[in-house]
Amino acid sequence: MNHSALRKQLINTALAMNNSGINQGTSGNVSVRVDEGFLITPSALPYEKCRPQDIVLMDLAGNRQKGGQKPSSEWHFHRDIYLYRKEAGAILHAHPPWCTSLACLGKEIPPFHYMVAIAGGDTIRCAPYATFGTQELSDRALHALEDRNACLLANHGMLCLEKNLQQVLSLAVEIENLARIYGQALQMGKPLLLEQDEMNRILEKFKDYKQQSPM
Repeated sequence: MNHSALRKQLINTALAMNNSGINQGTSGNVSVRVDEGFLITPSALPYEKCRPQDIVLMDLAGNRQKGGQKPSSEWHFHRDIYLYRKEAGAILHAHPPWCTSLACLGKEIPPFHYMVAIAGGDTIRCAPYATFGTQELSDRALHALEDRNACLLANHGMLCLEKNLQQVLSLAVEIENLARIYGQALQMGKPLLLEQDEMNRILEKFKDYKQQSPM
């Protein structure tokens, strides 16, 4: 897909992210990998006002190429994920209400439901807090994402990666749904957790499931 089409798809993904309720205003950010590095949503520009030429092209050294606006302040973890996770084709960061509520408590999402495996592991970890837009936050996010496609960011929000923009948005919506169910379950009592053997079985089944999913 050429840059022009990807820029439009990136804007549409950001708009869909907000319309789905998993993000508010300009607080989130979305990116997609290209041969030159990655395209990322600009900083502080409402998505409904964002034009294709406002999307920022950055290389993997963290340099902004000519044109475009100022990149999202969170470009560090986008760049680092593309560097260290070769399978990542798109990244989405948002502040979904339930994910963010758990993150503000420093809570991970444990194996209370088999769909936790959709993120690649038996838990969805919560990275320790660090100031937004810093290399420290990126380093902590990368650690929380080891063998995972999603994590929470303490006192901040949620971060996920996938092969393309459609899949990363779907994953983000699923993670927020899990966070909501877990949060509601906590209000009623102590959720029962699935055993490690069962989660290992589910993770194997999800490998086949993802291979059959459309690209």
